[in-house]
Amino acid sequence: MSLIAELAQQYIDGQWRPGTGSWDIVDLDPFSGEKLASFTVATAEEIDQAYRAAERAQPAWAAASAYDRRLVFERALQVVEAREAEILDVLTVELGGTLMKSAFELSLVKDMLRESMSLALSAEGRILPSPVPGKENRLYRLPVGVVGVISPFNAPIFLSLKAVAPALALGNAVVLKPHQDAPVAGGTLIAKIFEEAGLPAGLLNVVLTDIAEIGDAFIEHPVPKVIAFTGSDTVGRHVATVAASHLKRTVLELGGNSALVVLDDADVDYAVDAAVASRFVHQGQICMAANRILVDRSLFAEFSEKFTAKVASLRAGDPGDPETQLGPLINTAQAESVTAEVDQAIAAGARPLLHGATVGTLVKPTVLTDIPAGAPILHREIFGPVALLIPFDGEDEAVRITNDTPFGLSGAVHTANVERGVRFAQRIDTGMMHVNDGTIADEPIVPFGGQKNSGLGRLNGESSVDAFTTVKWISIQHGRSRFPF
Repeated sequence: MSLIAELAQQYIDGQWRPGTGSWDIVDLDPFSGEKLASFTVATAEEIDQAYRAAERAQPAWAAASAYDRRLVFERALQVVEAREAEILDVLTVELGGTLMKSAFELSLVKDMLRESMSLALSAEGRILPSPVPGKENRLYRLPVGVVGVISPFNAPIFLSLKAVAPALALGNAVVLKPHQDAPVAGGTLIAKIFEEAGLPAGLLNVVLTDIAEIGDAFIEHPVPKVIAFTGSDTVGRHVATVAASHLKRTVLELGGNSALVVLDDADVDYAVDAAVASRFVHQGQICMAANRILVDRSLFAEFSEKFTAKVASLRAGDPGDPETQLGPLINTAQAESVTAEVDQAIAAGARPLLHGATVGTLVKPTVLTDIPAGAPILHREIFGPVALLIPFDGEDEAVRITNDTPFGLSGAVHTANVERGVRFAQRIDTGMMHVNDGTIADEPIVPFGGQKNSGLGRLNGESSVDAFTTVKWISIQHGRSRFPF
């Protein structure tokens, strides 16, 4: 993969260059195990160089016309469209994503770039009244300055751009650290797109490194005012703790344990289709995926039979094959972890309706039911192709089971009565719920984020404006003010 090899470098202050750390990270094709590229990690010194470059470049960018900033995003969209085949190839090869998943992710990228054109013009000020005679209160929306972004491996180009693009559009500079399993798709590919789109040097820097090399330098550095992190709740807690100790704002999009709930009046066939897609897209490596599928007991036998049959028909294999529906997990460690979780659940009493084999990174789907109430697998995120089928008796029990998790990201409910679905959704402690649809959804102007351990803050549309700008109050006294002394 020549483009991956070409982009396996640091991108700092508009320059492509190798890192100077003491070790290399090898970028592997998760399906074949083939080496795609290797890169020498960036050091804490190079983190400093990236942030200082961003700090120098940002004031001129903030002072530029919002219309001029918007032009960069128009050109970036043109670059993506012109190089779509190459980008899809990177997403498929580096991530092990199927062609369907790669195309879906790229469609979200295009939507985010289009939305960022609008966001460039969205930092509106306000004039507020004052109880003081002759006083005028002006509120200005200003960029925060420099934003640090840490992105994950599962949908890396989109989830990186979800923070990078709005931050840049609103007049900030950015330093991006992608996941080491997606250094190109989540990092340097984005730098290349914006470089070709004419983004001035220093405004977007990409550092390929690991905490083993830099410790907390990326978060602790004095320059960034906001840290946007997408990843596990365990790492997210650490990011939040370190950032808070330095009085930095955070936007955290963390894990999920979403439920898709099938009420007693649901269309079973449609609910099966929604549940299979919600659980098995990208092998279940999606934070919004429906780990748990709750079905009213009156429909459970019919649903279980149809769901298991459909899952058994899914084709697992080479993600580059258009017929493949399930590709590999991102690495061997993840495949082994998911396999161990399934084995532990079965040993504890769960009953497999379908038990898929694991060969290397290729994990075939598993469907479990009769899971003991205290089983750990019920309460944590499963980042793999494993579905848990859970019967319930009535809505109150469905609400209780759905909320019985430390997470609260997404969810869905199926019913013939839309308003019943809305009432049910209002009782679920999640950031997002979908009536008669899947659990996986993201739209560019709708606030995206979770409750509980699923994160802090929201992104998209006005929420991104709140995340990456600050409000400054400037008052003007017309005439003379009265003072007490």
